[in-house]
Amino acid sequence: MGFRGSAVSAVWKGERVSTQKPATEAEAVALLSDQREHSGVDFSGLDLRQALSRPGAPHSFHTCSFDGADLRGAQLAEAAFTECRLDRADLGGAMLEQARIERGSAAFVKAGRADLTDAWFVGVDLANSQWGSALLAGTHFEECRLVGARLSGVRGLGHTFARCHLGLADVAGLDFRGRTLDGLNFTEADLTGCDFRDAILDGCRLAGAELRSARFAGADLRGADLGQIEVDDLPVLRGAVVSERQAAALLAIFGVQVIPMSG
Repeated sequence: MGFRGSAVSAVWKGERVSTQKPATEAEAVALLSDQREHSGVDFSGLDLRQALSRPGAPHSFHTCSFDGADLRGAQLAEAAFTECRLDRADLGGAMLEQARIERGSAAFVKAGRADLTDAWFVGVDLANSQWGSALLAGTHFEECRLVGARLSGVRGLGHTFARCHLGLADVAGLDFRGRTLDGLNFTEADLTGCDFRDAILDGCRLAGAELRSARFAGADLRGADLGQIEVDDLPVLRGAVVSERQAAALLAIFGVQVIPMSG
């Protein structure tokens, strides 16, 4: 069965582009079975579980749309998504080992129980995404927007974040021990129980974050913006390394004024 879907137009990043949309889920199955490289195809709202139910050669998607698509259990190991939209897609239980997702949008995506071992996300809008019980062993997020994302409860070690916006995100319990954290914005994020021991926070922002039960012993916070620390949060910072300026700000909470010695 060949692909006979209709040609439609869509707006992507302010520009109107031509896309193809399979008329039925059967056509989507045929398309995904016959081809491994796809450009400008609109799979929005389709149930693609059958179409991607078997492992095979990696798929490559460019400027494709999967908005609201059902991708639960999809076999997408080593797949490449470039400038694609996966807003509100359901990736529950999908196999995405070593997949690479670049410069697209996956806001409100559901990735619970998905296997994302060694996957890479670069420049992706993942706002309000849900990752409950996902396997993030070696998963890397770079320059991603993870505002409001729910990452608590993920499994696996070695997941890394670089220059990501995690404001209002739930990252409770994540392990950052011994890592160099570069440019992470944790503004008003839930960092309950996170392990930052011996980590270096360079260019990170912690203003308004929930720090209850977090551990910072040995952490270098000199390059971080701590915001307005509350009295109740001070014990959490026990053992952390701070700058003279930061120390003065922390002591000011108790009315202690630090005056640098002259000469």
